[in-house]
Parts: sequence; C-alpha cells; structure tokens
Amino acid sequence: MNAYAGTGRLVRLAARRDRIQLPVWIVAAGALMSAGTSAVAGEFATEESRITALKGAGSSAAILVMRGVPVGSSLGALVNFRNLATLLVVAALMSTFAVVRHTRQNEENGRAELIGAGAVGRHAPLTAALIVIGAANVLFGLVVTGSLLGAKLDAEGALAFGAACTVTGLAFAAIAAVTAQLFQGARAANGAAATAVGVAYLVRGIGDALGQRAADGISVDPGWLTWVSPLGWGELARPYGQERWWVLALPVALGAVLVAVAFALVDRRDVGAGLIADRPGPATAGGTLRGPLGLAWRLNRGSTLGWVIGSAVFGLGIGSLGKAVKDSLGSNEGVVDMINGLAGGGGPSLVDVFFAAMMNVYGVLAAGFVIQALLRLRAEESGGTAEALLATAVGRIRWVATHLIWAVVGAAVLLVLAGVFMGVADAAAGGDVGVLTLAGAGLAQLPGALVVAGFVLLVFGALPRYTVGLAWAALVVSITCGLLGDLFGLPQVVRDLSPFTHVPKIPAVEPTATPILALLGFAIALAATGMALFRRRDLTT
Repeated sequence: MNAYAGTGRLVRLAARRDRIQLPVWIVAAGALMSAGTSAVAGEFATEESRITALKGAGSSAAILVMRGVPVGSSLGALVNFRNLATLLVVAALMSTFAVVRHTRQNEENGRAELIGAGAVGRHAPLTAALIVIGAANVLFGLVVTGSLLGAKLDAEGALAFGAACTVTGLAFAAIAAVTAQLFQGARAANGAAATAVGVAYLVRGIGDALGQRAADGISVDPGWLTWVSPLGWGELARPYGQERWWVLALPVALGAVLVAVAFALVDRRDVGAGLIADRPGPATAGGTLRGPLGLAWRLNRGSTLGWVIGSAVFGLGIGSLGKAVKDSLGSNEGVVDMINGLAGGGGPSLVDVFFAAMMNVYGVLAAGFVIQALLRLRAEESGGTAEALLATAVGRIRWVATHLIWAVVGAAVLLVLAGVFMGVADAAAGGDVGVLTLAGAGLAQLPGALVVAGFVLLVFGALPRYTVGLAWAALVVSITCGLLGDLFGLPQVVRDLSPFTHVPKIPAVEPTATPILALLGFAIALAATGMALFRRRDLTT
C-alpha cells in the first residue's frame, strides 16, 4: 500500500476538527494586527514623533529583547517594530500545537490506531497534519497582509510581513513534527516544541540586544545570534525596511529538512511509541504518592521547576536593567510613552513604571503556568486515568482541588522569586527599588492568574471537550487586552476583559486591597462553580 494512501480523507478530517480553533488563531492575529496598526497611526502620526520613540527604543536592551529591532522611521517600520515579534510567536505557537494535536495526541488517545486499521498509509497522518497547518499559515499571512494593506501601508512591506509570519509558522510546524516522533506523550511533545519557541525568542532577543546602531541613529543591525534563531529570520527579512526576501528561504529550508527527518523517524518507530522512551518508575511508590496531593505534585513537578527556574533567571536579567533605564532613557518621551503603555499607565518614576510593566508580563506568564497545570485534569480525564483514580476513595472535588493547590502554589512561588531576583539584580546594579517591594509586586499579580485558573475550572466543569482551546484563548485575551491593550489603543471596556488590567501596578502605584480582593472573590466564584459542575457531569473522553 502507498505510504500516503488516505491523505486526502485525513486532511478533511483534520480540517473539520480544527474548524473552530485555527480560524480563532487567524482572526485573532488579524484583529491584533489591525488594532496595532491603528494605535501606531494614532499615537505616532508624525515622522518626528516616530524618530524620537525609535531612537530611544534602539538604545534600550530590554526593549530590543521584547520587541526586536527598529528598521526605519516610516509608519510601517514602527508597526513592524511594535508587532512583528508578537505575530511571529503567535504563528509559531499555533503551528506547534496544531501539529502535535493531529499526530502525537491522536496516537496517545488511540485514534491513530483506529484510523490506521483502514486503508491509510504510514505517512498519511503526518502529511495531512502538515497540509492543514501549512494552509492555516498561508491564511495567517494573508490576513496579516490584508490588515496592513487595509491601513494603506506600503504593499511590499505588507507582503514581506505576512510572508515572514507564514514561513516562520511553517518552520515551527516542522519542529513540532519532529518532537511528535521523539516523545511518547502529547504533553511532552508540546512542551518540547513550546520550549523551542521560547529558546528561539530568547536567542533572538539576545542577538538584537547585542546589535549595532546604524548611522541614522534609528535602525539596529542585529548581532550574529539573531541569525541562528528561526524567529530571528522573520525579523531579518526587514518588512518596511530594506526588505531581504532571500532570508525567508532560511525557515523554508529548515522546515524542509525537519519534515524529511520527521518522516524518516515515522518509519523507525511503532504507532503509539516514541523514540525517547518514557523512563520507568520505581517498583514501589513513595510515601508522597499515598494521596492525590502527592500524585498531583509528581505529575506537575517537572514543568513547575522549569517555570520557576526560568522566571528567576529572567528576573535577574530584567532587574539589572533598571538603573540603565533611568540613566539612559528617562529624558526620551517616546520610550517613556512606550513603557507607560506596557505598564498600563504612568507613574512618578520611570524605573518603577518599567518594573511594573515587567511584573505585568510575569503575571501573564503565571497565568500560562496555571493553565498548563490545570489542563492536566482534562488530560487525565480524556486518557482514562481519572476514572481509575475516582473509583477509589478519592472524591471529585478533592481530586480537582489538589491540582488547583499546586497550580496556585507554583504560580505564587514563580511570582515571588521573580520579584526577589529582580530586586537583587537591581540592588547589585545600584538601584533602590527594594527586594521586598518587587517581591510584593510579583505577588500582587497572583489574583489575575487565579481568575484565569478559575475560568479554566469553569470550562472544565461545563464544557470539557473545549477546555484546552478555551483555556489558551483566555490567555490570548489576557495578553491582548491586558498586557498590550494600551499599546494597541484598545478601548477601556475591551481592556477590562483582562484580569491583569485590574491588578495594582506596583511599584508604580501604591497598593490597594479593593481590586485584589475583588479579583480573588471572582476567582473563587469561578473555581467553585466549575467544581460543582464537574461533580454533577459524566466523565468524558
């Protein structure tokens, strides 16, 4: 039988399964692009205002790490600077999650074995997944390009911007195709692919921060590290700068090589197995596994430690920039406005506002952590292990509560350590914000993350089959409306949809108990409702 037999039918099946999720990603990207373009046009209407902002931004390592490098002073160039890095990450995550969903997850839940019993070739499932995700990336690029053309920006820059998003998504789809062959579980494959996105973003950011300022004082030529990052290649195409179309061949070439590797790996493993075998556990369980609380910790400890260590390291890097922000950028109105936008408002001290903006980023990261931790509930339910556990003396509420406890504890530790290490680095650089102040600023973000956790439990109890998609959609809303709402010029009623809009921006403002208590109360209500609904419904696969 042909190795690709049945590909067409699997393409239709995959497209039907993703008829909601992929369009949501694509439409959200178009809306994000449209809002970002409108915000830039309204806030920086003159070239003088754009030059002022970009000159200051190009001298800040922190802004270069987050945003990428400026490529010019035109309106399109500033749109590129403020939006391209974000859209590239969105395309990468959309692609990795979708490929793993249609490959490794199908094998994990037994769907691939059932499909393989028919007239389906060995390579058909992976081929179908790549075709669907490839088409989604093309649509992603077309929607982004259309948004830029709709704003009457230069056509060549718009095409380069959209093409950069498309080929970046294709490259990370190929990366996910390889991780799906390496790991036996969808969770591990997704984690590895998402880690690749994070590493690529960090490498790109460091390369940009080490770049050289051009003679015009605006553009920045990235360092060599940017050239080894798949996310950096999209940026190096320089939409609305001096476009380098040939750079877009790099992610295409990487994707082609990795796809070939993925197909070769398919032929070297059994269905359901991974090339990296799961490590066998001990013959007897330890004392901590005698109850559901210990089991929940055992299931989540690896990812929790990774998140905590990563946040601490990132905190050191951000904390070391505080004094530099004050000394170098305090007189630049454009940079001050940009940092105020990230923080969701101004404050008496630029350093305080800068740290408040960074803490807002940490709050969203903590929300991502609690989503990942709580989605273990859905994975256990759909995989059948929850049914076996709940057949014992463990009740449903107790089971859910144990996972919620570790999600809350992990998020709190992540935020506090981020603040502590940020404060230590700031003090070492000669700053005076204070370790305790920044630790408190981190902890103040916890209620926002808990609202997201409560929403995840509500969806898990009410709409279990849509838990994964709606949970990550909540994170996208939190980022778009809360973290980036001011930068995109979104109306206040839209920005209020994010819980992080209501978190006190410590240390830029004095902390107040009212919004924190209100967020905690709302989070508790959502979680309690979700638990009650889960208690009354049947388990679903």
